[in-house]
Amino acid sequence: MKIHRTEGFAVIDMVFVCGIIGLLSSIAVPKLVLAKQAAGAASAIGSMRTIASSQLTFALTCGNGFYAPNLSTLGRPGAGSTDPFIGAGLGVGNTVQKSSYRFRMDGAPFAGAPASCNGLGVGAAARGYRAAADPTDPGNPRYFGVNSNAAIYEHVSTLFDDIPEVGESPIGVELR
Repeated sequence: MKIHRTEGFAVIDMVFVCGIIGLLSSIAVPKLVLAKQAAGAASAIGSMRTIASSQLTFALTCGNGFYAPNLSTLGRPGAGSTDPFIGAGLGVGNTVQKSSYRFRMDGAPFAGAPASCNGLGVGAAARGYRAAADPTDPGNPRYFGVNSNAAIYEHVSTLFDDIPEVGESPIGVELR
């Protein structure tokens, strides 16, 4: 009499394991997407705080009380320094993508503004500014904005067109 030894998996075992992996993946992937969105939103809020802080530093030390009109101006160091007013890759251009968000900032030039210590010409600095962080991932409903009041606002659509350079935003909710 011969006895056969069976080693390995049967096809039904493989189907069962694949089914369990599929079930666990269908539960985990949506949670993973939500976690990624939450991490991106936390980074965007931190970047909004960085923009507000950098603008205040610029206004007090370099802009003679006026704000930088764009992110690239904050990305240039002042006279006698090698450090820009804003870091973390936010000062490399006027529109920057970081952590699944697109950052923009502008300020209306004021004709009476003096030149700044980092090369901004006469009349180019602003009395206020507005900045926004819009998600680049589809389905992410968290948009952020900040202005010269340094209050960060959240809304379900972009704040960039509606947030004023100075004062409260007419849309969105202020984050505290």
